[in-house]
Amino acid sequence: MLGGAAAAAGAVTLTGTAASPASAATRDVDVAIVGGGLAGLTAARDLVAGGKTVAVLEARDRVGGRVLNLKLANGGVTEGGGEFIGPTQDRIKALADSLGVQTFATYNTGNNLLYKDGKRTPYATDGILGSVPPIDAAGLANAAIVQASLDDMAKTIPLDAPWTAAKAEEWDRQTFETWLRANAVIPSAKFLLDVACTSIFSAEPRELSLLFVLFYIAAAGNESTPGTLERLTETAGGAQELRFVGGSQLVPIKLAATLGDRVVLNAPVRTIARSGSKYVVTADGVTVTAKRVVVAVPPPLAARITYDPLLPAARDQLTQRLPMASVGKAIAIYDTPFWRADGLNGQVVSDTGVISSTFDNSPPDASYGALMGFIEADEARKYDAASEAEVKAAVLKDYVTYFGSKAASPTSFVLQRWNNEAYTRGGPVSIGAPGVLTQYGPALRAPVGGIHWAGTETSIHWMGFMDGAVRSGERVAKEVLAVL
Repeated sequence: MLGGAAAAAGAVTLTGTAASPASAATRDVDVAIVGGGLAGLTAARDLVAGGKTVAVLEARDRVGGRVLNLKLANGGVTEGGGEFIGPTQDRIKALADSLGVQTFATYNTGNNLLYKDGKRTPYATDGILGSVPPIDAAGLANAAIVQASLDDMAKTIPLDAPWTAAKAEEWDRQTFETWLRANAVIPSAKFLLDVACTSIFSAEPRELSLLFVLFYIAAAGNESTPGTLERLTETAGGAQELRFVGGSQLVPIKLAATLGDRVVLNAPVRTIARSGSKYVVTADGVTVTAKRVVVAVPPPLAARITYDPLLPAARDQLTQRLPMASVGKAIAIYDTPFWRADGLNGQVVSDTGVISSTFDNSPPDASYGALMGFIEADEARKYDAASEAEVKAAVLKDYVTYFGSKAASPTSFVLQRWNNEAYTRGGPVSIGAPGVLTQYGPALRAPVGGIHWAGTETSIHWMGFMDGAVRSGERVAKEVLAVL
């Protein structure tokens, strides 16, 4: 969701079409858009289609936001941020199709691995229990009851206003950890739910409100298909089912190319000030005057902009209370995906190490092998100040534990630490602690005068995912077009 030395050295950047601040020192447009990720670019596309003039101000030297391709020494690319899509993620798929970006199936042939209590156990992904790790029968039964309970509670959540759910106050008073301790009473079941939590949110259960978790589950669907926990966690049939040929950042790169010099890079926005009937948006080297403003960056970063007049207290307090989760991605490159010959699909669930979940990130032609591991939550924070060499050593130790001695010697290694990226500071999504949604939720999408809010955090479907970002851009464009 989402950068470090690796990003600075290896990001695929938009070149040849976007404007620089020097060539776009002043502009007068209908809508100024803050943020050149999927949300901001989608909003720009739809506003232009609606006959409006726009300027997209992006702080980085690239488009894509939390979606980033990293160049590899062998000439390939790998995804450093948002990567996967799956069923019911209709809007990101439609956008990619319109731009000619194709998808391919995430490698899922062969066994998963469970590493627990020092024991390495392969298990099938197509058995009676699907891809559920082979824990004890009592734990499986308990986990199934917990999953069903979460899905049932999530069905009662109004997607456009989760804070109005009948039990919203009760659920928002407790952490997910508190609820799990009371319901996942078998240790092995608690282990599975803990791993699911860190894999989905890049956060520990103690950091999350139960109401926030239930909303996130409810949002993992579309207008006709209710969300489920299983859809969030699964590969086949789930949110990790497909990847993009050429890497996920190819989507925002191609979208930005259709907008040409409406996109301005290296332009971090500092102030948004009301001036009569218009707004003056001041970025480094660029000043844009606009009738409306769309802020399409994560809430904690939106809070770092100076607003004149001040935002309402509820909006400002909301952004103070929606921190980014903590995540990094570590990708080791090999001559071949050697684990496949061992009957493994590259996916691991583990109770130890810096890497607790992995995927086979090899290209569709398997011309080289790539193992991707998530560094999440407490482990991400533990290694924030570590050197890249220290992180690499810890990651490769885990890969050897999971996949054997061949994993010790990759041909190259790339690391993306979103916590250390200036214009993200974590990922994949802003997270809600107890009390946030019920006290401040209504301010999440509500316009403030002529300032409108977008970004995956504002989506009622697939919040935290690329699809949610696209949906938020489409929603905010309609919102603005209705008043201009």
